[in-house]
Amino acid sequence: MQIGEYKVLDIEYDELMGLARHYKSEYGSNSPFPNIYFDDFFNADFLSEVLAEFPEMGDKGDIQYKTPNEVKLASRGEERFGKATKVFMHFLNSEPFLNFLSELTGIENLLGDPYYEGGGCHQIKPGGFLKVHADFNKHKSTGLDRRLNVLIYLNKDWEESYGGHFELWNQDMTKCEKKILPLFNRLAMFSTTDFSYHGHPDKLTCPEDRSRKSLALYYYTNGRPASEVNEGLEDHTTLFVDRKGVETEKDMRRYNAVVNFATDWMPPAIWRAIKRMRNK
Repeated sequence: MQIGEYKVLDIEYDELMGLARHYKSEYGSNSPFPNIYFDDFFNADFLSEVLAEFPEMGDKGDIQYKTPNEVKLASRGEERFGKATKVFMHFLNSEPFLNFLSELTGIENLLGDPYYEGGGCHQIKPGGFLKVHADFNKHKSTGLDRRLNVLIYLNKDWEESYGGHFELWNQDMTKCEKKILPLFNRLAMFSTTDFSYHGHPDKLTCPEDRSRKSLALYYYTNGRPASEVNEGLEDHTTLFVDRKGVETEKDMRRYNAVVNFATDWMPPAIWRAIKRMRNK
């Protein structure tokens, strides 16, 4: 598929939809919740241009997370997108790609997020991590329900020993059921519910001159099945959960206990101010 001067995919729309129909059953039946990944999905030359534009993150305008739950960097909106990246991200929010996602996942009437709330460019440097969690479930501006995560990995020559695997965990948090290495041109996606626990929980061990780079896009619908919602938590932020029996989760447990106490008892305006300062 050609988008202006860029060849984004090596296949045309009809083939893309055929791919969705072919893998639809597999997507829905994969454990521990609906998920799938594809290798060499996009045109490799085009994606190399996107990679060449990827910013070295950590500037004042970037979101910098540094807590016992996560040490990572993320962009805001489109500010950090280069020319090819902007074309790419717009394509991933376009009708053809939305049709592909809806057909593959069985989630009808998916909507993209032009604001890239929580999405965009993500970077994790050596020693960084993202503990296992379930995602925030509503878009803070539109109020729409978050239903699907799509991740595109941009890491060439990435070795198994570097870590950074994307992990999918079962609902009782006793077992990681799938690990996905973040290889260049690997497209991963999964259905987002209050029980779709995932993350990159162990510290990244790549060389100091490397980092784990990805693009993240989230998709929404107006409403969702009641079975996907944890009763009493109909509207929540990210829910971090600890891996059973893992000693290194102690700091995370203590931190989240304090956060939960503050959320329940601190005036909302003060708590929002603290969170803004933490994520500057």
